[in-house]
Amino acid sequence: MKMFMASLATETNSFSPIPTGWSGFKEHLYSKTASRGEAGLYATAVTAWRNMAEDKGWEVVEGLATYAQPAGPTVRAVYETMRDDILSDLTAAMPVDVVLLSMHGAMIAEGYDDCEGDMLQRVRAIVGPDAVVGLEIDPHCHLTEEMLEAATAIICYKEYPHIDITERAVDLFHLCADAAEGKTRPVMRDYDCRMMAMYHTPFEPVRGYVDRMSAMEGQGGILSVSLAHGFPWGDNPRVGTRTLVITDGDTELAATRARELGEELWEMRHDLRSFPSMEAGLDRAVAANAYPVVLADFADNAGGGAPSDSTFVLRAALDRGLTDIAFGIFWDPVLVGMCIDAGEGAVLPMRIGGKIGPMSGDPVDLTVRVRGIARDAVQHLGTAAMGMGDAVWLEAPGGVHIVVNTQRTQCFHPEAFECLGLDLSTLKIVVVKSSQHFYDGFAPIASEVIHLATPGAIPPDYSIIPYTKRDDNFWPKTENPFKDEALA
Repeated sequence: MKMFMASLATETNSFSPIPTGWSGFKEHLYSKTASRGEAGLYATAVTAWRNMAEDKGWEVVEGLATYAQPAGPTVRAVYETMRDDILSDLTAAMPVDVVLLSMHGAMIAEGYDDCEGDMLQRVRAIVGPDAVVGLEIDPHCHLTEEMLEAATAIICYKEYPHIDITERAVDLFHLCADAAEGKTRPVMRDYDCRMMAMYHTPFEPVRGYVDRMSAMEGQGGILSVSLAHGFPWGDNPRVGTRTLVITDGDTELAATRARELGEELWEMRHDLRSFPSMEAGLDRAVAANAYPVVLADFADNAGGGAPSDSTFVLRAALDRGLTDIAFGIFWDPVLVGMCIDAGEGAVLPMRIGGKIGPMSGDPVDLTVRVRGIARDAVQHLGTAAMGMGDAVWLEAPGGVHIVVNTQRTQCFHPEAFECLGLDLSTLKIVVVKSSQHFYDGFAPIASEVIHLATPGAIPPDYSIIPYTKRDDNFWPKTENPFKDEALA
């Protein structure tokens, strides 16, 4: 057997003011040897695939692996150049038996609403109808008809935070290897749940739902089950939640189980977690009698395409006179450079945040002391090392601590603070710029975790997103998007 593998990934927030270009991809990962020891989220799948294929004695050809921090649509020429690079290497590798791709599932470029579907269709045209084509994607994806038509098998990560990327890569390899060896005949069917929501898997009722979904696999001809959460801030005609079932040759079973899972999720919709307002969340944190309380600045998550420099929570905390509080991670390469030049211990007047656009709020002027400097700082999401670039710890009067860095990224782990010497156990409140990926790292140290419905680039109000490419027939924008079908 001969296998070709590659990775091209970013998550596109159609409403982000930050374009996704060459600097975004080359800052994080841009390699044709990623499986040989590169760090980062999108090196994990190709690494697992190489190891497993070589264990079976397969020949492996590796194409480009690259990833950009989520932002606005990718520049057309950038996407086309990277796509064509991968397709050129695939063509040169022909004939191949298996193609495995690691992508995000919600990548949009100028002129392309569905980069994954475009890539898969072109891959299928090269390899022909008999080769096995597998795709591993983030659950925050747009599961499109083009993707389903061109792929043999698609698997989404099951967990949010995404701590199971390697496990799902292993699942996809086994599924595709069995298909290539003639042991199975995968068929896929999806179901449109007509919902827009966040499904945080550590909490009920989603925890039990994912466990029941996983338990179906390997039973009665069911090969794989995925929940495609959807990425609400991507303006795509198929944006929204879908269930996906892969069976061994039984299309009716796949369609039936996908519909049943979708209907079960629909019945759970009012039990999904809702978030307190910023002010209500701060009230809860102030009233706490155990520390630290971890607050999630949901709407300024760089992992959803936000700038990671909004000041709404910082300003509210300062107005309240809160002390022993930390914020991270603010993205400001210029400020970091100034602090490094001044050196540890320097006291400087600084303008914090509010620099990218209206969704960042107004800048905050503070006099700060440079308490710590870390070059090439790293934090982790599960086992994946996530670069922060250079980072500084700033302290303002009253015990207000702020971490600022040069590489736009969300806050994944306490390491983002600890690498600078800041001991979070001494604080009352820690505010992290993240929607959910922080949870696995911070929950063990937190007395309480509170997700805030903050203003910003990705506010958790799915009824106000200004779509131009899909209709309003989804919950919660429409209370019952199935009403017309029920009346028919």
